Amino acid sequence: MTWSRAERDRRTLGDWSLERRDDEIADLRWRGRSVLRSIRAVVRDRDWNTVPLVVDSVTVHESGLELSVHSGEPAPFSGIVRVAVDDAELVVTMDLRAARDVDTNRTGLVVLHPPQVAGRSLEAQHPDGSRAQTAFPERISAQQPVRDITALAWDGDGVRLDLRFAGDVFEMEDQRNWTDASYKTYSRPLALPFPYAVGAGQRVVQSVRIRATETETGDVPSEQTATISLHPGGPFPAIGVAASSAPDPAPAVDPVGSVLLVEADLAGLDWRAALARAASVGLPLDVRLILDPVAPDKVSDAVAALRGENVVRMSAFHRDGDARHVSDVESIGLLRAALDAKGVRVPVVGGSRSHFTELNRELHRLPHDLDGISVTVTPLFHSVDTEQLVESLAIQRLVAEETVQRAAGKPVHIGPLTLRPRFNDVAAVPQPLSPHADLRDGYGPEFTGVDDARQSAPELAAWTIASAAAFAVPGVASLVWFEEWGPRGIRDTDGTALPVADALRQLADLSARDGAEMLTGPSPDGLVWAIGCRVGDRDDILIANVADRDRSVEVVTSRGSETVCLAPASITRTRLG
Repeated sequence: MTWSRAERDRRTLGDWSLERRDDEIADLRWRGRSVLRSIRAVVRDRDWNTVPLVVDSVTVHESGLELSVHSGEPAPFSGIVRVAVDDAELVVTMDLRAARDVDTNRTGLVVLHPPQVAGRSLEAQHPDGSRAQTAFPERISAQQPVRDITALAWDGDGVRLDLRFAGDVFEMEDQRNWTDASYKTYSRPLALPFPYAVGAGQRVVQSVRIRATETETGDVPSEQTATISLHPGGPFPAIGVAASSAPDPAPAVDPVGSVLLVEADLAGLDWRAALARAASVGLPLDVRLILDPVAPDKVSDAVAALRGENVVRMSAFHRDGDARHVSDVESIGLLRAALDAKGVRVPVVGGSRSHFTELNRELHRLPHDLDGISVTVTPLFHSVDTEQLVESLAIQRLVAEETVQRAAGKPVHIGPLTLRPRFNDVAAVPQPLSPHADLRDGYGPEFTGVDDARQSAPELAAWTIASAAAFAVPGVASLVWFEEWGPRGIRDTDGTALPVADALRQLADLSARDGAEMLTGPSPDGLVWAIGCRVGDRDDILIANVADRDRSVEVVTSRGSETVCLAPASITRTRLG
């Protein structure tokens, strides 16, 4: 398994250039200037799972290209995705035919706008011909910033862009909620019922027409040595991993970090075993309880089971209902009552166990007396491309900054961060539970999650250092990644350390320094990152390059500066002072 999953094919078509990444038309540029992040045909089943489009063949013409594609069960379609160029105009057309009667939540084109357009003025045209002036949101928008779209227009970097949509009514959402580096314009407004039926033999035909007009002349900036300026940012966050959800037996391993996060679903039979195995690791526990909707008083049993363990914080979430996956007043009230009844004193935190999306949309449900705010991150939710994984890093920093703002002075706890979802938070059917009271088959994400082969890739180590640098915002108190072992872990099921384990050990080493002060700063381009700690007159700094090419990076602190050259997807460590 390689780090880069997609088949990449760069094409220049007149003044336009694009990169075909499997079925995605990505990195669209006009005269070298970035226009769109991508355009893609997507098929979603009734549980919002993406049904992959397989590219059967590619036909290239002088003025465009055509992809023959098909999808499989449970939503089988076949047809074409066509790109046609004519001077300053580029048109992407999707024409798919259903192989049988299909229930789908979305089948159509999606357009991804790059995050660099944040705050720019935007003109939207609606189906009745009216136009409205708005803007791409700067702060991450909890709801759709633009609805009922037939056309959009805005000024990019030296170019005016006009987009016209055909085949359906479109709307926009802010995908930065899921740490995607994009705003997404998509069809089938969410206000309409879903899933909806597409009959056997029925065609779904849509198109996006893009017209570019130059507004400024000049050369496109070239890449130079990247400079990262690091500044003191308060205490270095505690570094941790999540408890393994893989089947027994557990291998004997040395703990990594200073905290172990364990999530137990009280509706299952295995929650006692999950808590006990996590406690046996010997690290302080961050405990997240998923309440049983049938027997909410089980939270008292869970608190009793943890008596005598080193628990540093707890939280509780609903698994169903309007506030599912959010720790609202009711869930936190049940937890606090159980803690008081058992005489247990432990900080109680709350937030979202799925994505920043739910924290952003449901912030009003959180009680005001929480001891901290928690949020979970899963970058490979909408797309599983490695490009998406890399591009999410800059948005992770934005998510951290906005979570700290919403926390209003309370400590922020981020994690567990996993490559793929630990469960389907938008599933129309209940998520499966283990039928056993022990962990012979594992628990939680072992039944509900999605594994990713990149978990064992050497490149994940550099990505994790970059992720730590992205999340290193003053106010973030802890960072938790992955699991301690297993298919979603930093080690194999036999306990063999994967490359990412060393990255977390290095981060934990910085965090464990007595009196260490975090050194933090943004990336200049989202591809090179640095994080460090200051102890006395010495700065200890980790630098990561997640680009697919060599990079020259200058790191600057008040103790001095150093320029290093990094190979693709690599890490280096330096000291200043």
